[in-house]
Amino acid sequence: MTKLILTLLFAATSLWSGDANNVTLVVNQNSAISRRLGSFYTSWHGLKDSQVCRISTAEDESMDRARFEREIERPIGDCLRRTGRVESTFYMVLTQGIPIRISAMAKSDGASVDSEIATLYLTLHGVQVRREGAIDNPFYRRKEQAFSHPSFPIYLVTRLAGYSFEDAKRAVERCRGAKNTGRLVLDLKADNDEEGNAWLRNAAILLPEDRVVLDTTPKVLSGLENVIGYASWGSNDTARKSRKSGMQWLPGAIATEFVSSNARTLKMPPFQWTLGTWGDPRTHFAGSPQSMILDYVWEGVSGIAGNVDEPYLSQTAHPDQLFPAYLSGRNLAESFYLSLPGVSWQGIVIGDPLCKLE
Repeated sequence: MTKLILTLLFAATSLWSGDANNVTLVVNQNSAISRRLGSFYTSWHGLKDSQVCRISTAEDESMDRARFEREIERPIGDCLRRTGRVESTFYMVLTQGIPIRISAMAKSDGASVDSEIATLYLTLHGVQVRREGAIDNPFYRRKEQAFSHPSFPIYLVTRLAGYSFEDAKRAVERCRGAKNTGRLVLDLKADNDEEGNAWLRNAAILLPEDRVVLDTTPKVLSGLENVIGYASWGSNDTARKSRKSGMQWLPGAIATEFVSSNARTLKMPPFQWTLGTWGDPRTHFAGSPQSMILDYVWEGVSGIAGNVDEPYLSQTAHPDQLFPAYLSGRNLAESFYLSLPGVSWQGIVIGDPLCKLE
């Protein structure tokens, strides 16, 4: 009886997720890697031409808000209106080669391009979106509800990215045949009472006990096999010295960490670069000594959340929402957005939104 109930529950939650018909892909015509990823992803999921929005913008990682509105936001909005896909688009897929950051012109009005595009649904319906600070994500913690419009007036935005085309391509390919097996690794920062540790402990309670590795010691976990989910403090745990996690990832694995600038750039650091300290600029890459989310993609994860700039801890992805959703049959995009308290802020989610465990 228990097995039957679980089977029915999994089937029901699986139906909550949209499919390829709910995807709109955004390609920067001025970027070779964006065009190449767009061609691959279109073929991979059999997208129609009407599901691809082609924009033209510089490959610079940062841009001011006027350029964002002129070269990214308005062209995508025009595309959605022209193709009649404003409502049917649930998942907006950006590609590497599209800027990642809207530079702050005043206090707290900077954001990631990805998180700002999440609010485009509101803009297209005439809502004036506040640009200072984060706005509440209406889908956050709504684990009992299917994502649809207009119930949830945002787009779930993810990005295909890696240090190379092959890295980004493999992250998508690893989702095919991903199974609901493997371990969930939750690495606390020892002797710390910050809220992030509470989320990690709560995740351990909500997840299957026999699949959880919860570490509360001062050491940093590394080298574990069969990992399907991972959350930690990344380089904010001073015990961590290596940029590599050392985990052996299963197909479809996802990860997150409480780090403020781990998506500050999508460019590859020098091979010899590793984590450093704020006090020693010689250890910085792209202005920071902190860990990098694309290192995880390089190692083998299919999806990860990070931040282009300081989000504050409260606005990072919450693992006690993320992993239960993913294991229940939600896809990658819905799982991450169920775990993010705000949009129009600093977050970025890497991965195929349709990636899910079978």
